[in-house]
Amino acid sequence: MTKITAAITAVGAYVPEFVLSNQVLETMVDTNDEWITTRTGINERRLLKEKGKGTSHMAIKAAQDLISKANINPEEIDLVIMATATPDMPVAATGVYVASQIGAVNAFAYDLQAACSSFLFGMSNAAAYIESGRYKKVLLIGADKMSSIIDYTDRATCIIFGDGAGAVLFEPNYEGLGLQDEFLRSDGIGREYLKIDAGGSILPPTAETVANGQHFVFQDGKTVFKYAVSGMADVSEKIMERNNLTKDDVNWLIAHQANKRIIDATANRMGLDEEKVLVNIQKYGNTTSATLPLLLSDFENQFKKGDNLIFAAFGGGFTWGSIYLKWAYNKQQ
Repeated sequence: MTKITAAITAVGAYVPEFVLSNQVLETMVDTNDEWITTRTGINERRLLKEKGKGTSHMAIKAAQDLISKANINPEEIDLVIMATATPDMPVAATGVYVASQIGAVNAFAYDLQAACSSFLFGMSNAAAYIESGRYKKVLLIGADKMSSIIDYTDRATCIIFGDGAGAVLFEPNYEGLGLQDEFLRSDGIGREYLKIDAGGSILPPTAETVANGQHFVFQDGKTVFKYAVSGMADVSEKIMERNNLTKDDVNWLIAHQANKRIIDATANRMGLDEEKVLVNIQKYGNTTSATLPLLLSDFENQFKKGDNLIFAAFGGGFTWGSIYLKWAYNKQQ
């Protein structure tokens, strides 16, 4: 019996129209364009400004983009995995609503939360479902409305994050293409360094928690940076070693877009030339669960069937990991 592998067969994306540039941020907090650019690589980010619209709005748009481009019937989708750190609301899973809105009426759906590693961990989930032989079409969406949890008077965080969504479709492959290997890690030591204090079961919302700004993201930047640099670089090197890949064998690095210096450190550890390192952080900032699929969407035209892609991410908690995937198609021009 031919082995089933899980391949990405289609990609979709969506980013809001509103652009928050570094120049505008200069008027909001004590910072400047040069400081932001040299330390993060970010020039601008997109924000979802429409009242009453949340993460699901962007997720639906990204999924519809994929469905339209791939010309698939949403009723054939078996499962929708929603990777997000900013669900529309507590309890009611955002992915369930998204599945219904895109017409995936025969799919079951759920949310997956692993901070900035959510999409990467979702790739592992999606692949396992496909490899089981039980499901044929798994839609994985990464979307976050980070602007909903950012304090725009805090220059440590407001310069970094943006809003966006991306989606990929996983299907069975019998040519040995698709997901080849994964090395996923987590460590609870990170719980205090990147978090939102209030709104959970430990510290439920009160007038006091709102007044104290405890519903916004807090980040100990230096500590997170240190762990992210070593974590992403370590797992990316490990997955190359485990699969006997040299720097010449790797066609593309698909790294979480959190900070240009972290991406560069990962690429340097892997020995990759700059042209193999895909970057769009300058346009979107850190969109958390959406960074990896947005990279795939922006650079889809450059991928060739059989290309070796190394994915890497690092997120709060801490969560991090790397995935080795063989690209499964040439995009029709």
